[in-house]
Amino acid sequence: MTGTKRVAIVTGIGKPGQAGEMIARVLAEHDARIVAIGHSRSDTDARVAELRTAGHDALGFACDLADESQVAKLVGDVTAAVGARVDALVNVAGGFAMSGPVAESTSTVFHTQIAINLTTAYFATRGFLPLLRAGHGAIVYFSSAAVLPGASAARMWAYGAAKSGVIAIMRAVAEEERANGVRANAIAPTAIRTAANLASMGENARYVEREDVAAAVLWLCSDAARAVTGQVIRLA
Repeated sequence: MTGTKRVAIVTGIGKPGQAGEMIARVLAEHDARIVAIGHSRSDTDARVAELRTAGHDALGFACDLADESQVAKLVGDVTAAVGARVDALVNVAGGFAMSGPVAESTSTVFHTQIAINLTTAYFATRGFLPLLRAGHGAIVYFSSAAVLPGASAARMWAYGAAKSGVIAIMRAVAEEERANGVRANAIAPTAIRTAANLASMGENARYVEREDVAAAVLWLCSDAARAVTGQVIRLA
């Protein structure tokens, strides 16, 4: 993102050491005004304060993106704050949990994974599409390498179902919104070096660096990728 300052919405801004934090920072360093959306008001305010301390333009909102009524209010609040034009929506919000074998699973893990990974992306996309159309903007979705051809979904099928659904939404939006100047793509990383993954998987696992994830998002949101839509980019 270069030139005139653009508005970039980043969901799942969350706790320190996570992907959303780095993505927001890199977009801000390339002249984006950041609209940070997190589930927790305290976490969101902390990330926004960090961006402002570094000299960046940022504002934050707390919202349960799996709650339709909260998202409707969020869209109104964001529109009032930044106007009726958005240049990028980065759907980072989500989470991972093992589900165990299908035969031994509970419906709770299924519904939770769908809600935090797929429903959040759907409501955010639907809500902000009018603003993205006005800006001929870009949407970046977060899927996973675990759902690409050849990967194993065993014991993580609920997460896989949700992230497969994210790709389905992305492809639909890419086709449906092309005439409106909106492009949509997804990145599908293997494990990202986040604070949460380090705590659960340790230092010796193989990771995608947060900086590399942010660089991919930056490119997909830039004019250099204005002809790229409907694509899934694997990061490993």
